Amino acid sequence: MSENDISDVVVCPLTPGIGAEIQNMDLSRSLNETDFEILKKALHRHQVIFFREQDISVEAQKDLGRRFGELVAHPNDPGLEGHPEVMMIHADESSKRVAGQRWHSDVSCSDEPPMGSILRIFQVPRYGGDTLFSSMYAAYDGLSEPMRDFLNGLTAIHDGTPYYTSVNRKIGRDDGGKGYPRSEHPVIRTHPETGKKGIFVNEIFTDHILGLKKTESDLLLNFLFDHVKKPEYQCRFHWKKNSIAFWDNRCTQHLAMWDYWPQVRSGYRVTVKGDRPF
Repeated sequence: MSENDISDVVVCPLTPGIGAEIQNMDLSRSLNETDFEILKKALHRHQVIFFREQDISVEAQKDLGRRFGELVAHPNDPGLEGHPEVMMIHADESSKRVAGQRWHSDVSCSDEPPMGSILRIFQVPRYGGDTLFSSMYAAYDGLSEPMRDFLNGLTAIHDGTPYYTSVNRKIGRDDGGKGYPRSEHPVIRTHPETGKKGIFVNEIFTDHILGLKKTESDLLLNFLFDHVKKPEYQCRFHWKKNSIAFWDNRCTQHLAMWDYWPQVRSGYRVTVKGDRPF
């Protein structure tokens, strides 16, 4: 092993099933191949990874995302000026809603839902504002074998229009009748890199399951929406100034707690393009 292969990076799991904090990694600088491989393996193993004290530039945050793939703009929220692929996350005393108040996987309504999301919070409330993450691997494994077999043959429609139009109406944004993605995805998704199976429906975007009557679809989806929220599948992250969370949308869902009004919480998020679920 050469000197360049030695790394001081430490991976500290938050729970046995999901989440890990990455220590001794400076994201303001381009990662060498050794540290990049550590980061990638940690993301695959723990599904969401966290960093502390990362006072990095917007360009550095974008560069980190590009190591994993092409960056994509959000279909509804305007990006940071000069950086359309950077989504602004902000809440204060005048906010009528915050992003991510319900369990979801980011933009699952897209034909190619995002691979991952990287969020840096640079202004935090004095208390509150945690984000919860749930492992869809663990949620799938927690089902009975007959239920897993049944779900493996199903597909569902994910539709962005109901959610995004309701958001725009709530905040008074005129979207001009803009169209939003609508796609068909398997209810159980196989991760393209780990080969593991996970539940891939969420209460924000999943509209119905194909081939079932509406009452059947509603009952099954509501069961799955509740199932993925079980505490034993979760980890919880408490933000501090310049913390970063990087989650894999292919195998997690998350929920942002809005328990800090009227305090301020601000950050930037970049999103990495994914592929078609299978």
